[in-house]
Amino acid sequence: MEKLFMTGNEAIAEAAVRAGCRYYFGYPITPQNEIPEYMVKRLPEVGGVFLQAESEIASIFMVYGAAGSGARVMTSSASPGISLKQEGISYIAAAELPCVIVNMMRGGPGLGGIQPSQSDYFQATKGGGHGDYHLFVLAPATVQEAADLCLEAFDIADRYRNPVMILGDGVLGQMMEPVSFQDRRPAADLPEKTWALTGTKGRAANVVKTLNLDPSVLEKHNLKLQEKYKRMAKEEVRVECYQVDDAEIVIAAYGTVARIAKTAIQALREKGIKAGLVRPITLYPFPYKTFADIAPKVRKILTVEMSLGQMVEDVRLAVGDKTEVCFFGRCGGIVPGYEEIVVEVEKLTAKVAR
Repeated sequence: MEKLFMTGNEAIAEAAVRAGCRYYFGYPITPQNEIPEYMVKRLPEVGGVFLQAESEIASIFMVYGAAGSGARVMTSSASPGISLKQEGISYIAAAELPCVIVNMMRGGPGLGGIQPSQSDYFQATKGGGHGDYHLFVLAPATVQEAADLCLEAFDIADRYRNPVMILGDGVLGQMMEPVSFQDRRPAADLPEKTWALTGTKGRAANVVKTLNLDPSVLEKHNLKLQEKYKRMAKEEVRVECYQVDDAEIVIAAYGTVARIAKTAIQALREKGIKAGLVRPITLYPFPYKTFADIAPKVRKILTVEMSLGQMVEDVRLAVGDKTEVCFFGRCGGIVPGYEEIVVEVEKLTAKVAR
């Protein structure tokens, strides 16, 4: 199979087109600008529409409109831009409209910097906007995985009528790796979009809305959403376990940091320290059971993030009192080196030895 040398941003954009995305609305911001740059050239070749909106706010509501018509649609941004989109994302989730949203995280808070970060974890996994809702969140670690998960993201969005976020960072977006593609038709088991606003000829009118002034109606709708999230958690959790069978210390990391952690694990094992990795691929739904099952078998879990500690809260929630959960993080756009992770693990093993 032919391989192309592409950045993560370009690979996501090409995968979206091959998944049937025909509408893209966005606004430029570093470090994801290669996505709109790619889409503005690629979408017209397949009869699609690219539109650079006047703002992030405008672009997410354009996504709302296209999704409401049943089209496969995507937007992308980086941390401050995703913050601006939160109201629209809440509306889309409430209206149960499928779409794909890409966030290539950068350092914050505020405008921060353009270097990579993972400090949007809370925003992505806990809702981000107002109300009780969740996005389905995928965290790729390689360019190939970014492409593969983007292909799947559109099916997941359609299957659950829910926005799906691909959560990357500036490293993943800018790095170049070989990647191969396959054209992907929508999965055969996806539900028909009978809810879509396609015109009323021959059927009753469909209504897409998020305003429910009757509290009992709104509560019923919220409970319906929660049942959907439970179904996601039952059917769609994805996680990679790397050298955990004999591990005494497990590193928990996702995305770019998980790649670095694998290098650290190789170095640690050369030193005789049995380390392993649990890498959540779905950040929501989170692999709570995997961590809960592993916890009694290991001495400690070290969560490593490009933040000051966000995913670590979900790890601790999963583990409870079964083992100690420790944390190491860098922030502000600094990427932790594998040597730093090795040092942190050695400190933990020294404490255990005492």
